[in-house]
Amino acid sequence: MEPLRIHHVGMRTFKTALAVALCALAYYFVGRSPAFACIGVIFGMGYNLEDARKNGGNRLFGTIIGGVVGILLFRLYLVFVPDGHHTLLLVPLVFIGTIILIMACQTFWTGGVQPGGVVLCILLFNTPAATYIDYAMNRIFDTAVGVLFALVISYFFPRGWMKEMPERYRSMKRHAREAFSHVHIHHPPRKKRFTGHR
Repeated sequence: MEPLRIHHVGMRTFKTALAVALCALAYYFVGRSPAFACIGVIFGMGYNLEDARKNGGNRLFGTIIGGVVGILLFRLYLVFVPDGHHTLLLVPLVFIGTIILIMACQTFWTGGVQPGGVVLCILLFNTPAATYIDYAMNRIFDTAVGVLFALVISYFFPRGWMKEMPERYRSMKRHAREAFSHVHIHHPPRKKRFTGHR
């Protein structure tokens, strides 16, 4: 049996934890649950900004597509079952919904099938009839916020940023020196101090 291998805390792990913590902190001040936003951060984080765009796009566009399909199908369901309690009619609806979801994702954003499917299934099977639209809208909003946090942290902490820091610092110093080299500060002439002697 191989010994247990303990992995070190890598840059992506650090960035993900930082983005999740900052997202939760922001939500604390507005008195809103950060759960889905933090999930959006975790799904959206990547090795670099390009990877974060791809992961975040999968999560965000999947949630939007799944949310819209789920809202439309559940609205149709309420026409036949006004109180929204579960019946076998949900089975063909989730079948149709999954086909629509996959086709829509293949058209607009291929990687959105899995997160979109999660939202679709929760809307159809686990959301009260009175709150299904609110749930979908809140889920889309929170996911967008979480993905935004992931993108911002990925932007400010790109892969290999620690190695690039000395060069970045030298570059910033050089730019600052060049910018201030054209600035001439005019000092007013000093007034002579009165010493009392004539």
